[in-house]
Amino acid sequence: MIMKFTVAQIAELIDAEIVGNKETILIGVCKIEEGKEGELTFLANPKYTHYIYNTKASAVIVKNDFEPEKPLQITLIKVPDPYLAFAKLLDFYQKMKPRKQGISPKASIASSAQIGNEVYIGDFVYIGENVVIEDNTQVYPHGCIEDGTYIGKNSILYYGVKVYENCRIGNERILHAGCVIGADGFGFAPAGETYIKIPQIGNVILEDQVEIGANTCIDRATLGSTIIRKNVKLDNLIQVAHNVEIGEGSACASQVGISGSTKIGKQCILAGQVGVAGHISIGDHVTIGAQSGVSNSVADKQTVLGSPAIPFMDEKKLIIYRKKLPELYKQVAQIENVLKTNEKK
Repeated sequence: MIMKFTVAQIAELIDAEIVGNKETILIGVCKIEEGKEGELTFLANPKYTHYIYNTKASAVIVKNDFEPEKPLQITLIKVPDPYLAFAKLLDFYQKMKPRKQGISPKASIASSAQIGNEVYIGDFVYIGENVVIEDNTQVYPHGCIEDGTYIGKNSILYYGVKVYENCRIGNERILHAGCVIGADGFGFAPAGETYIKIPQIGNVILEDQVEIGANTCIDRATLGSTIIRKNVKLDNLIQVAHNVEIGEGSACASQVGISGSTKIGKQCILAGQVGVAGHISIGDHVTIGAQSGVSNSVADKQTVLGSPAIPFMDEKKLIIYRKKLPELYKQVAQIENVLKTNEKK
């Protein structure tokens, strides 16, 4: 899909100042190092500044205080936050694409299901008994929505998404391909040399504006609900166990694993491959560094790192000390040799 905008139209959308030709025509977007004539790019990371002097793009979104070190041919679009402005433009572009609509005759839909207006249901989708799908929602091919599930308005469930029974998915949800919502939590009671399965009779609740990445799994609660609060963003390949609650506006990067009954507060960031133990609490506005192992509760507004996770500055010191261990080992060995020599004398 090709769209044409002038720089002036783009600037109006993001409330920007123009330095250059406001009538320049833009027909696409690009990375700054790969720019071509007629394309729009952005400069947010100072490491890429040198590309602005030789990019072939026609316009670039930059920070308000950007001043070039030498003459530029490219038109500048100045904003307070270039990355955010570019994201808004991409979102605008995405929303202008034609929406899929209609119900495939190859879909299997229970007679008791309630399907809203302008809904898209693709080939080989299964919709169970008493399912409710509200207006403008899209379910792509090979999806499965089991009995009693509710899906709100303007949501998108991409290819092969599976939602187990009695789950509740809010408005403006995006569930990417292959994610599984509401599978059984990992509940087993030891019985001698075997295990007895504990029935998982709760559900999963995804509140509004949640986005779930591809092949991410969110387990249903043993009792009650596993809850993902409003505006949470989960990356691909994440495991959220039974009875977990993730607070509003939190974000988790790829391969995070959160064990059962743990509560995560508002506006938290869990970087890639973080592991969180069960039955603990993570406060609001907490940042957990990549590959950290969190075994104890963390208070509000803390930044932790390492395994076991400790305050960031403490772990940073330990990283420096660990690098010096080989040298320290040699020094200790030399001291031991001197002591042994003196003892012999």
